[in-house]
Amino acid sequence: MNFRNLTKEEIDILCRQNCFATNWDNITVAEGFSPLNIINTRFEGIVKIGDLSGKIDDGKTALSCGIYNSYISSCEIGNQVHIKDVRRISNYLIEENVLISNTGSIVADEGSDFGNGTEIEALNEGGGRDLPIYDRLTSQIAYLTVFYRHDKAFTENVHRLIKDYCNFRKQTRGIIQSGARIRDTNIIRNVVVGSHTTISGAVLLEEGTIRSCIEAPVFIGSNVTAQKFIILSGSKVDSGAILDKCFVGQGVKIGKQFSAENSVFFANCEAFHGEGCSVFAGPYAVSHHKSTLLIASSVSFFNAGSGTNQSNHMYKLGPVHQGVIERGSKTGSFAYLLLPVHIGPYSVIMGKHYANFDTADFPFSYITEEKGRSELTPAMNLFTVGTRRDCDKWPARDRRKDPEKLDLIHFDLFSPYIVGKIVRAITILNELSDKVNQKQDYVIYKGISIRRLLLKTTRKYYEIALNLYIGQEVAKRIKDLEENCTLEDIREKMTVGSSVGAVKWVDICGMFSPSVIIDELVESVKSDRIKSIFELEQELRTMFGNYEKYAWTFCYDVIAKLTGEKPENLSAEALIKIITDWKTNTLKLNSMILKDAEKEFDPGSRIGYGIDGDAETVDNDFLAVRGSYENDKFVVSLRKESGKIEAEADRLIRLLERLK
Repeated sequence: MNFRNLTKEEIDILCRQNCFATNWDNITVAEGFSPLNIINTRFEGIVKIGDLSGKIDDGKTALSCGIYNSYISSCEIGNQVHIKDVRRISNYLIEENVLISNTGSIVADEGSDFGNGTEIEALNEGGGRDLPIYDRLTSQIAYLTVFYRHDKAFTENVHRLIKDYCNFRKQTRGIIQSGARIRDTNIIRNVVVGSHTTISGAVLLEEGTIRSCIEAPVFIGSNVTAQKFIILSGSKVDSGAILDKCFVGQGVKIGKQFSAENSVFFANCEAFHGEGCSVFAGPYAVSHHKSTLLIASSVSFFNAGSGTNQSNHMYKLGPVHQGVIERGSKTGSFAYLLLPVHIGPYSVIMGKHYANFDTADFPFSYITEEKGRSELTPAMNLFTVGTRRDCDKWPARDRRKDPEKLDLIHFDLFSPYIVGKIVRAITILNELSDKVNQKQDYVIYKGISIRRLLLKTTRKYYEIALNLYIGQEVAKRIKDLEENCTLEDIREKMTVGSSVGAVKWVDICGMFSPSVIIDELVESVKSDRIKSIFELEQELRTMFGNYEKYAWTFCYDVIAKLTGEKPENLSAEALIKIITDWKTNTLKLNSMILKDAEKEFDPGSRIGYGIDGDAETVDNDFLAVRGSYENDKFVVSLRKESGKIEAEADRLIRLLERLK
């Protein structure tokens, strides 16, 4: 944009309209500028002003562009901007189509980092896992930075890559990008305000970056206080939330007086009412209730029951303990955990636990308090309607509308990572069953009690999931074959191109990957083959895209170990058995889930309905509010799924029967 000096006539008009400048020569304007809609405004320093003609939409009405009753210091103001009743704006670039009204001060210090590079004490309050936050941070990069501290060279290099990016993002003044709306706000200091952000009624925003876009605007609402922060696209921080040294990822909701410090919240998290301290919240972590304290823990796909609490010190060396609660887990009301603990995926934690235990190898478990004892019931959460419903709803509730989705998320319930744990759980249960004294009621494993009588039963439940997974993956490989295919066609589908994937898998905060691929990535960072944060992101995206290929290699290896044959060498009879087991175990699992769902419609669930009527009124009131079991959306969907799987399995069995 080209700027010129004000004419004498324009200066005279501005002076008549009660405007003042310390030096009118420092005020330059763009072509199309008119002084008529700048009233009662003071200018200081070098100020550039664009074309302020026309109207701007504030969401309710169209306002005249211009500058009214404000103090502007060392700013560049773009076209079609409305600024009114602002006590001070200093050292900012204000892009086109921006509205700022009834605001105290918006100031930027030269050389501010705008929140980029702020180091937070994630996961461990005692330090040692410091995470520099920045406006492109992903859950995967954060996970590697926080958890891989055992590799000093990697840690130093990934910190350097982040620092290089933050230096690249440094700027000499603040920016309010196009389409932003700021109103009724007290203080904004050293904050980059992203495109189409709305800030309405905030108390204090200091040292931060709001990365927003037209497809996924950010909203910051009433009484919010945020210091040293990053907020990404599509997020909403509202209703008295207090953030100190926090990262808020894409599609996150924080509000209703929730307070957090030294914490990260990645894609689609929700945090209301409670408190977070040094929380590493991976995608879809949710805390909705008062009196809930999340502290010094890693969680993802997590649901915190009301009053959930964690204690991260035992009055010795301070708050140095930490907890890992793996994906898909949830806590019951007033659940308490004495850290350190490590809890396996899709677990339910109920009661108060004063023991330190490790159940990482037992997914889908119940962890309960029985007469003061922490007790593990493996595999029981496999059959609950809640687990299945959660896995269905997460992809459907992805609020990220930004064209660039930063966090890489796999939603598969039975992934190589989970199935690897299932295989280990079966082995552990077999070993415990073989060694346990038959007179014992309990066996202790890594700090937690397991009832002896459940060792064999729960192992069988895991075997249901294992057979389901194997059949599901085989069916995926051969589903597109024609009816006239040969056994060679099938065997070609069953081969693998490499051994990558046939090893331990890891869950890198939402993304599943073979551990060897992550190790290679770590080595690439250490050896400087990866030279920037952008290259690191790209490598992670490539790994994410190779998931299906790696996953089949894992399944291939599991089949080979169980059958003693490479999958491409399996007979038609062996393949028929795999598909038959898939059908049988899927229908069995779905049937058990449906039975669990049916409990939500039994007579006990009708208590409190039809309050002033007889039994018939109770039933009718329940039906009007809750509907019937037969017509329930989830029940209908699961039954349809069972029907489709049964039909597909029968089709594949017929195809294979022809090849026997």
